[in-house]
Parts: sequence; C-alpha cells; structure tokens
Amino acid sequence: MTVVQQVLFELDGSYLGHPYFVTGNALFNAIARRVDERTRRALHVSHGVFVPGEYGEYPAAHSQNGYAGKLGQSLPPVEAYDDLFVFRDAAQRWLLESRPRDAHNTHDTERHGDRVAFASKCFFGRPSETRNSKRSVQWFMHCYLHADRATDDVLPLSEDVLDGVRVGGARNYGFGELSLVDSQVVDLDALEYGRLTDGESDAYVLELVSPYVLASECPGADDQSVPWWWDAKMESSMVEVGSVPGTVATDGRRDDGLRRRDTRLVDGGEAYPVETVDHGQVVGYAGSDPVATARNGVLRVGTHAKYGFGEFRVRPAGDGRVELPAGDR
Repeated sequence: MTVVQQVLFELDGSYLGHPYFVTGNALFNAIARRVDERTRRALHVSHGVFVPGEYGEYPAAHSQNGYAGKLGQSLPPVEAYDDLFVFRDAAQRWLLESRPRDAHNTHDTERHGDRVAFASKCFFGRPSETRNSKRSVQWFMHCYLHADRATDDVLPLSEDVLDGVRVGGARNYGFGELSLVDSQVVDLDALEYGRLTDGESDAYVLELVSPYVLASECPGADDQSVPWWWDAKMESSMVEVGSVPGTVATDGRRDDGLRRRDTRLVDGGEAYPVETVDHGQVVGYAGSDPVATARNGVLRVGTHAKYGFGEFRVRPAGDGRVELPAGDR
C-alpha cells in the first residue's frame, strides 16, 4: 500500500511569497517544526498550488461527472489516477465556463508599509442591477504528503499539526497563515489507471507539474541529467532552439529545447542555487510501463523530491492541455 495525504488549506491572511505556488520546501519546514524527529525524516511534501474557492464541475477525465458546487472549497473524491490532479492542473479544467478563468491565475496585491503581499481574496465586479456591487472569492491551497515506505505509519498527520502553519515571508508578523479545511488519505495502489493501460508507451506524454532539478549547490545534493525516458523532441519542436530564454544549454549540457529556470533552496539562513527544468512543459514518454511511471510521478523523482521537486503527470497523448472555446479554434 502506497498512501498520500491530500491537504486543502485556506489562506487566512496576506501571503508574501511566490505568486503561483508555495514550494514544498517552505511547507516542509512549516510542518517539520510541529512533528517529531522520526516524522521529519520520513516526510515528503509537494509544492502547494493555489486554488480559488469557486463553483466548478468535474473535469472530463474525472471518475465523477457533472456539477460539483463550490468545488474549490473542499477535496473532491479520488477513485482514479486522474482525480489526483483536479487542483494541480494549471488549465483549471474544473472551473465553470462562467467563471473568469484568466483572472483566477493571478492574485490581488496588498501593500503593508514597504511590503507588497498577495491578498487572501480576490474581488470581482457585478452587474449594476444586482444587489451587491462586487463578490469576493477566497483563495485556498492544495498540497499532499507522503512518507518513506518503511515509515508510512506516520501518516495521516493530525489537524493539530497542520492547522495554523505559516509560509512565505514576514511570518513573525502574521503573514502566510494557513488553516486546515480538508484532508484525505489516498492509496495509490487502489486507484483506477484505465486511461494508462489502453495504448502503447508512445501514446502517452509527461506533463511536468513541478520543476525537475538538474543541479543543486545544496550540500549532499546530486546533479541529474534529463531522464532517458523523457522524449524532449515534443517540447523542443514547439520552439526554435535558442530563440526562447532558458532553452540554451547550460553547463555544457546538450541543448534539448527544454526550458530551464534557476531558483533557490533555502535551508536555515543559507540559500543554495538550484538549476531546474521548468514546470508546465510536456515531453513524450519513452518508457515501457506508464502505470508504474505514473505512481512514481506522484511520489516525485530526482534531487530534492522530498521538497516537492520532480512531480509529473502521465497523460494520453491526445489530451488537450487547454480547452478552447469553439470560436477560437
């Protein structure tokens, strides 16, 4: 049995940090202060993805179907592999077509003295004939936890541990507080993987949900090459090699067209440079066991996987990444 604990937090106040996700490293450090040494050693934490508390419906690939009410305010049921990614899909396929999808990819900002932070709510104007002139939408954050195989009994973490953790900057001033809204344990071995068993290996692609680490200056970290079971020709064919910043080779690596990004991993008072293959890219799958690869993608691969790096999703190659309105096709 391989279990993960899905967690949904509500953003209680202003957040001073990355606008699109909270790193697994930040979440790990926030949780690690509240658990014992054995749990700290075993715990792995994903990146946290921001979710608007909006009305939605289950995506086409979900095991459920139809209208789901305020789907963004609770964890949807998980019976199949694709159900794991409802909130982790950047296209936000679950949002109703009547919702302002583009606006939900950005946060409102607030100024606190000389600090600019992201607000815990976003506001939308309403037609003049309605009772209220605007409506507010609360921000939530989705992440998941898992543990080393020999110590998976440390999960699930309790509400007392998870509720009230703080992430981002200026935490001593009350910024970045998260309150626990929902949590559920999912057994990866018990999920339905039907969409990944119907075709040959080349019928699937990999979507990078979080950055994959190539090199890190963090003590004890290993450098990695692009995995052999990634077929980067799909991504590199979308750009003219060298024409987009980040696609040129670095440190003598072969220029494969993959977009790279430099970031940092903070450990105590030290910040270590990290070179990654940026998330959001799609590569072909050159392996032979898409179901096993899919499970590994949830548990993440490569250096700093413990802190959220190296997460990916296996999709059928025909899956559209973004559904376009009929008039835009």
